[in-house]
Amino acid sequence: MLRESDAPSSSSVQVDQPTAVFKTLAPRTPEDDAPTAKPAATPEPEESEDSEETEAATEAGAGAAAGPEVASEPATEPASESAAQEPESARLKAAVAAWVATADEPEEPEEAVRAESDEPGDEPEDAEPEDAESAAAESEPESEPEPESESESESESEAEADDEAGEAKAPVDSWFAARKAAEPSDSAPTNSPDEGDDAEDPEPEPEPEPVDQPTTMFKAVRLPVAPPVDQPTTALKLPPGLVADSDSERTSTFVPLRADIPAEQKAERAREAAQTPKAPAPTPASTSASRPAPEAARPAASGPAAAAPVPPAPAPAYVEAERTRQQPLPPLPPLDLLAELTNTPPPPPTPLRTTMRRVRIWTPLVLLVLIVFAIVQMVRPLPAPVLTLSAAPTFTFEGGELKLPFPTEGQGAVEVEGVGSMGTYGAQKPAPIASVTKTMTAYVILRDHPIKGSQKGPEIEIDQKAEDQGKAEHESTAPVQAGQTYTQKELLQLLMIPSANNVARLLARWDAGSEAAFVDKMNAAAKDLGMTQSTYTDPSGLLDSTVSTPQDQLKLAKAVMQYDVFREIVNSPNATIEGLPRRIENNNNILLQPGVSGIKTGSSTPAGGNLLWSANTIVDGQNRRILGIVMGAKDAADLGKKLQLAIDNSLKVIQQAQKDVTSAVVVRKGQVLGHIDDGLGGRTPVVATKELKAIGWPGLEVKLELTDGGKLLPHVGTAGDVIGQVSIGTGAGKVSSPVALQRDLVEPGFDKKLTRVG
Repeated sequence: MLRESDAPSSSSVQVDQPTAVFKTLAPRTPEDDAPTAKPAATPEPEESEDSEETEAATEAGAGAAAGPEVASEPATEPASESAAQEPESARLKAAVAAWVATADEPEEPEEAVRAESDEPGDEPEDAEPEDAESAAAESEPESEPEPESESESESESEAEADDEAGEAKAPVDSWFAARKAAEPSDSAPTNSPDEGDDAEDPEPEPEPEPVDQPTTMFKAVRLPVAPPVDQPTTALKLPPGLVADSDSERTSTFVPLRADIPAEQKAERAREAAQTPKAPAPTPASTSASRPAPEAARPAASGPAAAAPVPPAPAPAYVEAERTRQQPLPPLPPLDLLAELTNTPPPPPTPLRTTMRRVRIWTPLVLLVLIVFAIVQMVRPLPAPVLTLSAAPTFTFEGGELKLPFPTEGQGAVEVEGVGSMGTYGAQKPAPIASVTKTMTAYVILRDHPIKGSQKGPEIEIDQKAEDQGKAEHESTAPVQAGQTYTQKELLQLLMIPSANNVARLLARWDAGSEAAFVDKMNAAAKDLGMTQSTYTDPSGLLDSTVSTPQDQLKLAKAVMQYDVFREIVNSPNATIEGLPRRIENNNNILLQPGVSGIKTGSSTPAGGNLLWSANTIVDGQNRRILGIVMGAKDAADLGKKLQLAIDNSLKVIQQAQKDVTSAVVVRKGQVLGHIDDGLGGRTPVVATKELKAIGWPGLEVKLELTDGGKLLPHVGTAGDVIGQVSIGTGAGKVSSPVALQRDLVEPGFDKKLTRVG
């Protein structure tokens, strides 16, 4: 039987179906099929009559709670015939209802039930209906508080009575007994009681006693349940005809969740509920009166009406499923949801709680970020140290402004090699330089064919062209003969001392193959030296198209004076060369003056008198070279006098420059010159290891330069370690001093590494 509690939890409504009850029949024998002439008024019919009366009494007892007693069926009608005429579906329904009603009663052992059925003398069969009646009476008061279950209790009581009556008749009303009771009525008319008394009843044969078999019950198979899916909740109402289960069998009641109701609404609803009158609960008598009498207690009709089956009562229909109107709530905040899951309501929010909650949430995150930041800062490479000059970057010599005796015409310049320019005068524009051009010719020859010390260089043969050009009257030449051979040094002497133009052209052809090719080499050399305002058109300077400026000629003088052979030649007032008829004389007649040493004279009508000169001065025991040039001396009657004017003006400038060039202590030993910056705010001072003097003149401003000396600066070091140098000047006049750490150089600390930015 499919009970309410066993029904699968599904959204579809399922209706309980009647359960078929099968009874075991005794085997059929030939004696049962043999015809008998047994009269109707026999003790067996009386027995049947007694059993029929017992069945009627049982049915009447079951229906006593529903209304007045109903008279039992006539004794002449066999019980088996009435049972056969009763519809099978009604009997099955009654049996199911009786079984449901007896579920609340304690089950008796099967052996006790069989013993009671086997001992007819100990307890009459009427006791069982009485128990059913009492059980129905006990179940009715329990269902009084629920009016909807009154009809269910009535149907259960009626089914219980029918089931007990059926169980009592089951051992007697077998199929064979029903057949025997039916045959006499079909074959012969029923005898009257008087005839039955006179006639001799044959002794009936003993029949095998029927055995009560257990009833087979089938339960509906539980269908597989699909995975649960959130669906709208459906509330089912049981039909009023069914009896409510007992407390042990009753299922739980679904109560939909509702939002919290304010206390004011609760109080108002409570007052309305108190003012609403309640319906009076029905009494057991009225409930019993309202129930219909069971079919077994009704008087059986004779004839064809008795054989008509009673149609079964239609099964009560279920009401339509009721859906809850509760809408899903919006999602709660995380803290409220956690409080609901833990069944702990969240505390009321306050500014202090909000602040503390934020602190608890953000503190671990901030700490994690700080730890990661600290690790990154520690493993980052340190910046490269930088050596920075902290002392005054410049030094100015005492004595006021320098004043040199420059001429009032032409242009010129003076410079101390390696220190700087002592001053200039004139327009400083390109102008013809006459034989000063031969300085570039000698520079290109020595650059391409260098000779040092006592070397004389290769021998060069004089060609016919050099001999012919040596006979020119309006230019300076050397009396060389064709076929003669001279060394490279000898030809350079003829080029620079007497300023022979024919020898300049001979060297050009020997070096480059042609004069034009050599001129190109001269201009290329000028470009390499930075002589941007100089142009050379011939190797001798005879043409006035060869022009230059004082600054460019000083650049050339510094370059060519690096060759010792050239310095020796230009510093010679005269020279004797084998193969020439006489000694050659230098046109620069001030070479015998103290400190004067060259370089080249030059004169022409367009250029006037010119002298590129070099002089030396001793400063602090060291020889310092002073270079200068005087161009465009024209304030004289003839060309020779113009040249001498340029020489005289140059001597005046040389002598004053030699006086003004001096030295001064710029850096003292142990003086802090700068520091090493580690890039994180740490600075370690550096000091000079010795005294440093600079070469200069009054009013000269020199610059100090602090460098690492081409070495990589360390991150750590001890006091006294040399880490660079300080220098003043450039070139030959450059002076320098080493610098060292004043104290230990240490690596930046943890705090500096942690707080560095960038």
